[in-house]
Amino acid sequence: MPDGRSAVLSRGLRDTVSTRLRRANQRVTANRQAIVGALSAAARPVTIPEILESPRGRGLAQSSVYRNLVVLEEAGLVHRIVTDGEFARYELAEDLTEHHHHLICANCGMVEDVPASAGLEQSVETAAEQIARSTGFRTQRHRVDLVGLCAGCS
Repeated sequence: MPDGRSAVLSRGLRDTVSTRLRRANQRVTANRQAIVGALSAAARPVTIPEILESPRGRGLAQSSVYRNLVVLEEAGLVHRIVTDGEFARYELAEDLTEHHHHLICANCGMVEDVPASAGLEQSVETAAEQIARSTGFRTQRHRVDLVGLCAGCS
């Protein structure tokens, strides 16, 4: 692969990618590192075409990006966000970044990260505790996706 794109990843992220792929009986490849690098550099969840247009994704085949995203998702490195839009969007798994939620436009499929506010987190924790008491279900983590219309579509 041209231009040593894998060098862009921090040592910690490279180590995590390597460990998780090995656990999933998969190899670390330059294409997988380039995809992780593109997701790491993105300011929001991105589509496969956006990965291909990014500096780290140039030169990758669309079919390769699709196949490798499946592997990266199975290894717990990538999270896929399905929207009403034409394309799914991808981001690094939350444990590799920071806890956040999403605003999803039901019209154009835009996805924007929003910080996890203390008030929302407390409400979700309280709700999870109530659910655990009544059902026995123990929450390990949560995601909140707010679906509506973005400023451009409303």
